[in-house]
Amino acid sequence: MRILLVEDDTKIADFVQKGLQEAGFAVDCAQDGETGLHLAQTEPYDVAVIDIMLPLLDGLTIIEGMRSSGVKTPVLILSAKRSVDDRVRGLRIGGDDYLTKPFAFSELLARVQALIRRATGSAGPSTLEVADLVMDVYRRKVTRGGREIYLQPLEFSLLEYLMRNTGQVVTKTMIMEHVWDYNFNPRTNVVEARICYLRDKVDKDFDRKLIHTVRGVGYVLEERD
Repeated sequence: MRILLVEDDTKIADFVQKGLQEAGFAVDCAQDGETGLHLAQTEPYDVAVIDIMLPLLDGLTIIEGMRSSGVKTPVLILSAKRSVDDRVRGLRIGGDDYLTKPFAFSELLARVQALIRRATGSAGPSTLEVADLVMDVYRRKVTRGGREIYLQPLEFSLLEYLMRNTGQVVTKTMIMEHVWDYNFNPRTNVVEARICYLRDKVDKDFDRKLIHTVRGVGYVLEERD
């Protein structure tokens, strides 16, 4: 899952970026409104976390620009403004949720996860299941056949993306866009390598394989007869 963070306070930005990355997200950061709007309109994100008070363009202008250009990325607004009128305005122009500063990171993470569930139509509040493969998104725990599988953060993000798109073929480009940040070099074979590592952990010890290659296209996670 890939997140856009637009925040000009470097301490807050570093704190949030580190926490989101530790939770398995790829995070792109912008410190001004113009850069934030450009990234929001040109890169695919699962969620955008946008501060209101920013240089060059404020957060509300970013959201208006996103919605007017057809960008439907869910937006979590960050703001030191606490009045009901401020919250209502932010939601009316296209924000999806509103979090006032100061905030606990655990609450921000929970709100981000809720926006992703809402956008992807995830069936459960915190659990993804495909056959006997179960992922608890909140607890960062994966089991198959009742046996726990230990994954690195990037492997967890990759598996989460595949599970949220169960039965759908995802291309290498789609994986790169949602699991890695925009500084990633697309010429490397890191996606193929990570898929290989993931297969060793998810499929190797089981007769029924779940991660399949669609030759010349990409990968799909699904249960097959």
